[in-house]
Amino acid sequence: MIPLCQDMDVGVIPWSPLARGLLTGSRTRGGERHTSRAHNDVFADELYDESDFDVVEAVTMLAAERCLPPAQIALAWLLHKSAVTAPIVGVTKAEHLDDATAALDVTLSDAEVRRLEESYRAHEVRGFG
Repeated sequence: MIPLCQDMDVGVIPWSPLARGLLTGSRTRGGERHTSRAHNDVFADELYDESDFDVVEAVTMLAAERCLPPAQIALAWLLHKSAVTAPIVGVTKAEHLDDATAALDVTLSDAEVRRLEESYRAHEVRGFG
């Protein structure tokens, strides 16, 4: 849909750009859950699989190297995509808003973008059926 939206000059507003907290490290490949939401969000269990943790690991590794929170890395990647008008970011704590606004000032190199994107594996649309 993104190429069509670009061609038709339609803005793209990504839903759940942090993957319900997954990209912030709220869950681990081994099943650990680090936030209240991760413990209680059974819908997320339907949306993500093992391959998605490859992306989480790429984000968290780059975040550690850059001494930034993973949320800033994930949002910086999204915000630098030309099709994106604005993400829908769920904010329940002041630091969530701080990370979202700080991501505006994070610039990723082409090599960093490739590192983040090479881990992604497309899968069927989930959770909406």
